[in-house]
Amino acid sequence: MTTRTLFATCFYQGELDDAGLLAELEEAALSLAREDRAGRAWSRQQGYPGYTSYASLNDLPVRNPVFDDLRRALDKHVRRFVDEAYLDLGGRRPKLDSLWVNVLKGSGGHSGHIHPHSIVSGTIYVRVPEGAQGLKLEDPRLPMMMAAPLRRRDAPEEAQTFVYATPLEGSIFLWESWLRHEVPAGHAKSERISISFNYR
Repeated sequence: MTTRTLFATCFYQGELDDAGLLAELEEAALSLAREDRAGRAWSRQQGYPGYTSYASLNDLPVRNPVFDDLRRALDKHVRRFVDEAYLDLGGRRPKLDSLWVNVLKGSGGHSGHIHPHSIVSGTIYVRVPEGAQGLKLEDPRLPMMMAAPLRRRDAPEEAQTFVYATPLEGSIFLWESWLRHEVPAGHAKSERISISFNYR
């Protein structure tokens, strides 16, 4: 008798090992949070707990060279992830499609969602204060489980319904864009800064 694990979902954890670039990204993110009036207005209208450039600025790598430096670093990680996830891109390389800054209040969170129209999504964590939450990932089969019982507490990570990924400053998380995820509300005393992105 054999029991196999099928239909694995890949999740990548890497690191940006460049303290200088992280410091520049933090400064650039806070500058945007101060100066991007359209982004602040959109964040307020949408009830986003803090600031995001998601709906206001779509040219950060052109606008500021520090984001282009980040893009070059991310390209290497994304190519590695695409290879490890066995994605067949027909000989083409994944290309950055969008990149946005998030300055999330210490108690803020972001409800469950996916990233349509892209193949790989991710986040790099620039500032992670104590009490900030990481990423909650949802088993993509959950809507089809109907009468399935809960998983036991001692189930291995690959059998859990939800997996929590805890970042450090400089952590890079990557996943396929269809994977539902969220940021649970935190209890930090200062803002968490991250930069999220999509590749097509």
